[in-house]
Amino acid sequence: MKRLLSHVALVAMPLLSVAQDLPAPSPKATLQQRVGLTDITVEYSRPSAKGRKVFGDLVPYGEVWRTGANKATAITIKGDVLLNDQPLPAGTYSLFTIPYEGGAWEVILNKNTELWGAYDRKPEEDVLRMKVPAKECATTETFTMEFANLGQDVADLLIRWENQEAAVRISADATEQGKANIKEAVAKADAGYRTFYSAASFYLERNIDAKQALAWAQQSVSKEKKYWNTFVLAKAQAANGLYKEAAATAQEAAKLAATEKDAGAEKTYGKMATEWAAKAGK
Repeated sequence: MKRLLSHVALVAMPLLSVAQDLPAPSPKATLQQRVGLTDITVEYSRPSAKGRKVFGDLVPYGEVWRTGANKATAITIKGDVLLNDQPLPAGTYSLFTIPYEGGAWEVILNKNTELWGAYDRKPEEDVLRMKVPAKECATTETFTMEFANLGQDVADLLIRWENQEAAVRISADATEQGKANIKEAVAKADAGYRTFYSAASFYLERNIDAKQALAWAQQSVSKEKKYWNTFVLAKAQAANGLYKEAAATAQEAAKLAATEKDAGAEKTYGKMATEWAAKAGK
């Protein structure tokens, strides 16, 4: 009987070892980025080439690929966005691709987030399909996804492995939400100089309302004067065509920057003061 139990124990050992926490051949990764005011999370697994030819072999051209390993890659978007100018509602989706040799890839988003591999995917559950640009890139051993080319309310989601890279442009316009947030913030009794500075900067950057930006910039410096909010006041004055005032305010901002030993700001502000003074003289 003891011999039988001993044999059973030996047989069971490999089964028990499967449940242990061991390094995965294709480890999980989580990628997070805010685009505009929209938070985006990508969860995927990262296989490595390990001497294998990837595209055209391990990942066949013209076939749906899970875009990673193990469970299908998932992308969670906290607000409505545009993907390559196509609308996508907020939600979580499985992400698949179809690589093509020497040309654009196809990206597919599917509403089933519990898929393992592409074989269980149902085309009728696809919520978006689109062609995206792809190009050759430096050799990448381990499958990589990353955000790049961040701009005002835009970013590229790059999909890269071996010597291929595809890019998905994500646009999440934050203008209306930003305006709503500002309206709420400036209405508070304890709104300080930073609040009015941020509001003025946002309106100036997006060319929304120069007069309103000027009013907020004036409120900011009236509460507490710093070199950076003084320069925003100068920018607001220039945006309203008040170049003489803008030049004088920029010179004041440059002097404040010098006091704070910010040589870069001092130089930039002085340069703008000269440009605005020239416009005022015309």
